[in-house]
Amino acid sequence: MANSPQAKKRARQAENNRLRNTSQRSKLRTFVKKVLVAIKAGDKTEAITAFRTAESLLDSSVNKGIIHKNKAARGKSRLNAKVRLMPGLPLTQSPKKA
Repeated sequence: MANSPQAKKRARQAENNRLRNTSQRSKLRTFVKKVLVAIKAGDKTEAITAFRTAESLLDSSVNKGIIHKNKAARGKSRLNAKVRLMPGLPLTQSPKKA
């Protein structure tokens, strides 16, 4: 256990950061799952909008240090490939960002 005041403070901060990071990681996974659910349902428009949200969250998670940049790039690439393989609207005719 930490003995010095500095070490005690760092232990408190580490616990708060761990809880915050866990919450952010869970939110990220939820939005990635929303893309996968839309793909499975066959709704390309919904999949595209969910992908854009997930893509943004992946990028911000990298900036916050929650995931590694290569993991985010790999995740975006895989999701994008799945969305592109869906029948229906081509990506060029997708609805514009709000």
